[in-house]
Amino acid sequence: MRAPRGFTLVELMIAAAITALIGSVIAGSYVQVDRAATIVRDQASRSAGARVAMSRMASELSMAFLSDHFDAKRFRDRPTLFKGQGDALLFTTMAHVRRYQDATESDQVLVEYLVERDLATGEDALYRREKVHIDDEPDRGGRKDLVADHVARLELGYWDRVRKEWLKEWSTRSAERLNELPTRIRIRLEIKQADGKAITYTTQARVAITAPLDF
Repeated sequence: MRAPRGFTLVELMIAAAITALIGSVIAGSYVQVDRAATIVRDQASRSAGARVAMSRMASELSMAFLSDHFDAKRFRDRPTLFKGQGDALLFTTMAHVRRYQDATESDQVLVEYLVERDLATGEDALYRREKVHIDDEPDRGGRKDLVADHVARLELGYWDRVRKEWLKEWSTRSAERLNELPTRIRIRLEIKQADGKAITYTTQARVAITAPLDF
């Protein structure tokens, strides 16, 4: 009988090369799938953050208000205000939520939305500053939190019901707008996606009370 013949060294080397080639192809496929999954998860996270930010802005803007009920001896200007210019918006609203029992806070709060550089990513981000006690220094103090990152652009528009047109600025600290809030605010937020593209989210907020409260 002929003794069984084993594999030659050349055959083993060929088999090893084929196995290595198949392994590299499979590994490359897994890398591509994982990269695509990471991009999809990142884009979903950015989109969700943008939608939450837009919803919150619209809700708070719908409850924006001015009030003539203040101590004129203490305040030179009306402490409640609405000031929008460029990619920043500062206003008083009744949308404050008290998170602690017996907190010395009311429903009234000063809120500011602005776009600034995020040091963690090196890109622009949308921040929200909240000041629970309204005073004569609306531009200072309070707590600032990030609400949406990877922001490419924030564009705000204010509806003038007399002119029937959208304006880029609105300030109740000016003589023209002293006693009037815009009836609608348009919000356009453009977010950079992980794949390099940008998606624009658009919504509007309708202000319920446009004239100053006097009681």
